[in-house]
Amino acid sequence: MKIAAALSALIASVSLGLAADGPFEYPDAPRVNVVDTYHGIEVADPYRWLENRADDPEVDRWITAQNEITEPYLASLPGRNAIAKELTARLNYERFGTPSERNGRYFFSRNDGLQDQSVFYVSEGLDGEPRVLLDPNTWSSDNTISLAGTSVSRGGKLIAYSLSDGGSDWRDIKVRDIDTGEDLDDLVQW
Repeated sequence: MKIAAALSALIASVSLGLAADGPFEYPDAPRVNVVDTYHGIEVADPYRWLENRADDPEVDRWITAQNEITEPYLASLPGRNAIAKELTARLNYERFGTPSERNGRYFFSRNDGLQDQSVFYVSEGLDGEPRVLLDPNTWSSDNTISLAGTSVSRGGKLIAYSLSDGGSDWRDIKVRDIDTGEDLDDLVQW
């Protein structure tokens, strides 16, 4: 019930805030002439340039300009801290992924409740002490690289795992030696 009231207050304050401050002046999002043809049908994609996040300073400029409008406004909303506190309290619980077994080794993910991403563990048998095998929270300073999938070899000696950068569907696949915790030289990109 508390959270419903807090969310209602946030929605009301957003509505009142927009009326009081007038419309925002958003940065221009240029449209480009990009058209793809799928099965004989032309499909326009005028904002394709926004997909160039990794290597386009113009995209970074546009995102920064958007954030300069949005962040101060959101920070000023009454009740925002109370909502954040309530959501944090409700989401702060230990979670486990579905375990799997390969050749006597057990693999599972675990999140302590407030980790940005779940950590992938391995244990030797059901009673073995779990050890960290893959921790996506250490892969980038801003936690934009995530663990997108895993596949353990039948013998339980190797794990292939895929990484997603910024939520992209373009994945990098690496192979790790489970005994040593070291990656092999194998790498499949895209």
